[in-house]
Amino acid sequence: MSNRQIRTIQDFLLSTYFADGLRITIGVLFPSLILAQFGMLKFGMTLSLGALCVSVVDTPGPSVHRRNAMLITSVLITLISVIVGLTNKNTYFIGILLLSCSFIFSMFFLYGTRAASIGTAVLLIMVLSIDDVRPWKDVLIYSLLVFCGSIWYSFLSFFFYQLRPYRVVQQALSESIHEISGFLRAKAKFYHQNTDYDANYAELLQHQVQVHEKQDAVRELLFKTREIVKESTPEGRFLLLVFVDTVDLYEQVMSTYYDYQHLHEQFDAAGILVHYEDVINRIASELDEIAFSLKTGGTPLPPSLLIAEVKRLKEAIIKLEKDNVDGKYNTLGIIALKNIEVNIENILTRIKTINSYFNKAEKKNLKKREIETERFVTRQPIDIKLFYDNLTFNSATFRHSLRVAIAMIFGFVVARILDSSHSYWILLTILVISKPGFSLTKQRNYERLFGTIIGAFVGMGILLYIQDRNTLFFILLFCMIGAYSFQRKNYVVSVLFMTPYILVLFDFLGMGSLSIAKERIYDTLIGSGIALLSSYTLFPNWEHQNLKEAMLNTLRANMAYFQEVTLLYFASEQNLTNYKLARKEVYVTSANLSSIFQRMFSEPKSKQKLMKEMHQFTALNHLLSSYIATLSLYNKEHAFFFSTPDELKPIANNTLYLLNLSAEFLNSPKEELSNVPLIKSVNDDKKLLDNNEALIIEQFDLIQKVAYDIYKLTEKIKV
Repeated sequence: MSNRQIRTIQDFLLSTYFADGLRITIGVLFPSLILAQFGMLKFGMTLSLGALCVSVVDTPGPSVHRRNAMLITSVLITLISVIVGLTNKNTYFIGILLLSCSFIFSMFFLYGTRAASIGTAVLLIMVLSIDDVRPWKDVLIYSLLVFCGSIWYSFLSFFFYQLRPYRVVQQALSESIHEISGFLRAKAKFYHQNTDYDANYAELLQHQVQVHEKQDAVRELLFKTREIVKESTPEGRFLLLVFVDTVDLYEQVMSTYYDYQHLHEQFDAAGILVHYEDVINRIASELDEIAFSLKTGGTPLPPSLLIAEVKRLKEAIIKLEKDNVDGKYNTLGIIALKNIEVNIENILTRIKTINSYFNKAEKKNLKKREIETERFVTRQPIDIKLFYDNLTFNSATFRHSLRVAIAMIFGFVVARILDSSHSYWILLTILVISKPGFSLTKQRNYERLFGTIIGAFVGMGILLYIQDRNTLFFILLFCMIGAYSFQRKNYVVSVLFMTPYILVLFDFLGMGSLSIAKERIYDTLIGSGIALLSSYTLFPNWEHQNLKEAMLNTLRANMAYFQEVTLLYFASEQNLTNYKLARKEVYVTSANLSSIFQRMFSEPKSKQKLMKEMHQFTALNHLLSSYIATLSLYNKEHAFFFSTPDELKPIANNTLYLLNLSAEFLNSPKEELSNVPLIKSVNDDKKLLDNNEALIIEQFDLIQKVAYDIYKLTEKIKV
């Protein structure tokens, strides 16, 4: 096994995913294990069920949000278990209850991901209790045990948090840095000879989405955790400083975007682009080292290899310039190589700075950094008016909730007709597969089917060839940890572990094994079919319906970002918070647009609207934000300034005018666009190419040209 594979395994074992898997396994298994010793396994299983349901909402986030969500879930699942237990003798009544609850709790998506998980947990206890008919006294005991199980798990989760309050932040921050590393590796491929630009760009967009998601998760944890916001401890200040610097580092990475095809045409023969690929991959490795150190609590090694590679890169550029006496290479191309190298040096400097934060002696002396944290986090108030306002077919959440409700009642009818002993598996499959969009439902459908079928065969093999109960118990434990560890990281792997775990569990309970495996496969196939068919036929949410809003948001975010960056050159004082908020909004909107574009590929061909134009629009906006980031770094990192800034204002104003026209045209298409000319600086011809001011002019000009390309492209887009 290679060092890289060993590091990958270590990285996973130290991750928040594995920590979640261990915590959920302990919370779910212990009640049954302990009460089984006293001959009360039945009660223990009910306690475990309560713990399992409340674990659904125990996802990373501020501790107060997790605590409140678990307490609300505990109350709701207890209430629902009482109602279902007292009414499930009447098929018609329980059918109406299933229909209404499926709709109401699916509408919880309106209030964010954690609220949606509360709705899922409530529907989970309903589905698992729907066929469990018992006397009313037993129903009350059952509901009380569910409540106790949920409280036990909530206490366990809170206890783990109190033991290491910063651990979840360290893990989330580590994962966000690891995603930036992946983004860099994707960028490095652009410097590889004979590279596939389209495939590389698609991979880059995917990493961009992941970086945004991870950074947003860290932002939620950092800025909504009271102890860290107050920076009352060295550890809190340390985590905040590392995050702020990694976001700035990501901006520097975003700024290194050039016409790679032209670079290859000019410099492939010289062999210098290989140096760039190597040094960028080395930067990614250094970031992985920092990410790993965050998880282990260690200190990253000094970036000595990176320093040496940057030095070799500088020497290669100097040699290239010396060999260019006959003008073999374009001067602008050499300037581009120099700019990339300078940016790499700045990234190296920032890595050194981040490394210095890990010094235990220095940690105590880290200075407090003033950050208006409230402006960087979004809060979703629980407003009942929002619920009523979305009771319309114009709301995607309303259509999704209606679709889930109809699919669930249809699955309920099918299950009753088949009279299966575990018919709740059909409803459970519909519940976990049904997502707001068709592409997500389709993906989850394939993952569920594949994981269930392969897992069933693995489970049957285990039960056929392994008879020792102790060995089976350890297999059960291993599968539980695997299932709960991968449920947020890789769903297909989670299901692959989940199915053997369920089969071995039923074998322990003396409820058969092989017949249950077949039944689980059949029920999964039925539930998957119902969920996929309903997502296609019942008020479907196609991604092209979200294109217009996403495109407009991206354009407006880039406009705001450009305006803030121009203030670095035009204004004597700048508001750094406004600048960072504008930058964050660009990352958010760009990631949303990229996500929509990627999901459209999973939809039927007839629903894939304007794919070519969308690819161009996404690429141009990525290029625009990269150029704007480069312009900001000229001022922030290199301290470039322009002696006569008024000369640049016409270009800046025209750029904003072009982007504003593009937004207007997308919002309300016109028959034809007016011809807007590009504006050049009056002193452009007087500036020397190696002058800082020439670089600023060139960057303003590049941004204007991309804005013009976006403007012309909107003529072809009708959304």
